Amino acid sequence: MKTSTFTKSFRLLSLIVLFLGLFSTSLFAQSKKDFKVAWSIYVGWMPWDVIASQKIMDKWANKYGINVEIVQINDYIESINQYSSGEFDGCVMANTDALGIPAAGGVDSTALIIGDFSNGNDVVISKNANSIKDLKGTNVNLVELSISHYLLARGLEKNGMSEKDITVVNTSDADMVSAYTTPQVTSVVTWKPQVSEILAMPKANNLFDSSKIPGEIIDLMVVNTQTLKENPALGKALVGAWYEMMSLMNTDTQKAKELKSLMAKASGTDLAGFEDQLKTTNMYYTAASAVEFNNSKEIIKNMEFVAKFSFDQGLYGEGASDYTFVGIEFPKGKVIGDKENIKLRFDDTYMKMAADGKL
Repeated sequence: MKTSTFTKSFRLLSLIVLFLGLFSTSLFAQSKKDFKVAWSIYVGWMPWDVIASQKIMDKWANKYGINVEIVQINDYIESINQYSSGEFDGCVMANTDALGIPAAGGVDSTALIIGDFSNGNDVVISKNANSIKDLKGTNVNLVELSISHYLLARGLEKNGMSEKDITVVNTSDADMVSAYTTPQVTSVVTWKPQVSEILAMPKANNLFDSSKIPGEIIDLMVVNTQTLKENPALGKALVGAWYEMMSLMNTDTQKAKELKSLMAKASGTDLAGFEDQLKTTNMYYTAASAVEFNNSKEIIKNMEFVAKFSFDQGLYGEGASDYTFVGIEFPKGKVIGDKENIKLRFDDTYMKMAADGKL
């Protein structure tokens, strides 16, 4: 039976379309070789600066045939905003901010690395007040809707108060120390190294700190979920570089002192000052310890606190009826909130690879 001209033409066209589709797919898969991640100054994130300067990132990126640029952003919230808008593939941030900014804004994100939790690094400080209850009717300066805001909310809650009892004044983290030196500012909430500078001033009382809520303020490297799915090499390179640095830091060697001295200098302090900051930081120096925490009931309970805070602050928008509006996924399929709207994922896949020596 003869094949019609139309059939031949259709088959030829189909083959051309198929070929072009395969070619473009292959081209797309190979085109994403360059990545950018952002970091800002905080004790638990200073390793990223040295990972970059000591070429550890280059080493791991080369291993997987990619390029990863590590960029410092001075304004912490701005770094998250830039990540959320797609200018960065990954960004360091606390769990509260990961949920309250990119996830609440509809950006599907993955907590690739659990680096530490704050165990006293975040503090409510006042010139005049001696307790949280003394803050009633006063102004408190902080980075609005950030980890500082969350810490204050938990401190107020634990003292039978709410945000209605005080007035929040939004202040950039970069301006916090200078703001505290002015007579207009009497109370602030911030994090180290700013905390260390402020507590060294004549009038500075520690009213409440993150050691009172252990495991609730978690510091992460967050990456775009779709980018990670399409480019697993990015996850492997970042995790590999991070845990190489963790293994170098977590020793009593001259090399460890040199690396931590570099971190100290970059954060505006000396080695002794940086070691002091590390004392109030519960670092997960091994991938196995981070995986264990990621699979614990504790992290699920703590993220429920964070979800309620995000909803109460209106971060989920007018369409949200309660704190379960945004879904948060954990290992083994556990989900808080809407399974049809998962926007933050605590995925231990790559940390497990590091723990098992498979990177």
